[in-house]
Amino acid sequence: MVSAWVVTKVAYVVISIAAGLIFFYVTSPLVKSEKKQPLEESVSLLINFVLYIWVGKILLNIDVFITDPLAILAYPSDSDAFYAATLLLFGNVIYKVKWKGLNIGTIMSSLAPVFLGSAFVYEFIEVVMNDSTLAWGHLGLLFLLLLFFLIFHERQSSVATAGGIFTAWSLGQLILTFYLPYTTLYGYMMTRWFLVLVFILSMTNLIQNKRLRS
Repeated sequence: MVSAWVVTKVAYVVISIAAGLIFFYVTSPLVKSEKKQPLEESVSLLINFVLYIWVGKILLNIDVFITDPLAILAYPSDSDAFYAATLLLFGNVIYKVKWKGLNIGTIMSSLAPVFLGSAFVYEFIEVVMNDSTLAWGHLGLLFLLLLFFLIFHERQSSVATAGGIFTAWSLGQLILTFYLPYTTLYGYMMTRWFLVLVFILSMTNLIQNKRLRS
């Protein structure tokens, strides 16, 4: 039963990410040849993130993994594994920016639409397939952010728009925690400290980008 649940969740995530990549490709104002690099970077980061979730789950349960590895691999990942994967992904991005010369703006501007599209599709699946009433709050927030993105992504800097999206999303999710028992992202529960951290980092990046442009 647990294995079937894991397979179903993985299928939801894969479908959602595919939808997010399509959304980026369709809405990006870049010409076809210029879309290749940011699209490849987004796919690379998303694949790494999925792998990091498994790594995080193993590291957090290393004692059980040594004695019974199949038990860990078959059991669903929890929020702690998600946070560990986020930390590892952040380290990966820092490495690419400092030693590979990748522009942080390129990463954010490509990840923002992928994130919005994939998260919206995931929550929509939760509502339709699992009749999840708790998903409505996050779904509504994502719908508003999608409208914001479609209206402003060609009028303003893509980096500024991306920073605004991640700032607004984390703030919106934080507000939802006061009205709902819990909020989730791709099925993982989000704690307030994590959302506050995302908000601070996103706001800092937004302010720095504004200073550079002025």
